[in-house]
Amino acid sequence: MSNVKTEIAELVAKKVKITQPQAEQAVDVVLDFVKKKLPANAAAQFDAILEGNIDLSDGIGLDDAAGLLGGLLGGKK
Repeated sequence: MSNVKTEIAELVAKKVKITQPQAEQAVDVVLDFVKKKLPANAAAQFDAILEGNIDLSDGIGLDDAAGLLGGLLGGKK
């Protein structure tokens, strides 16, 4: 599991009080679902982020990424 996925799984495990393996499985399911909903070029960028091939240290954090994904999936804008 990539660093980004691990970080997300750790947040999920803490927030909903489940085990790390359960959280990792849940994160994999959600990320696979999101990836299938994205256009091909966005899915490739999504993979690159999850694999740690894009530097997110420029101030874009998980909260920002979650907001962006929420917008893509029809959430609050």
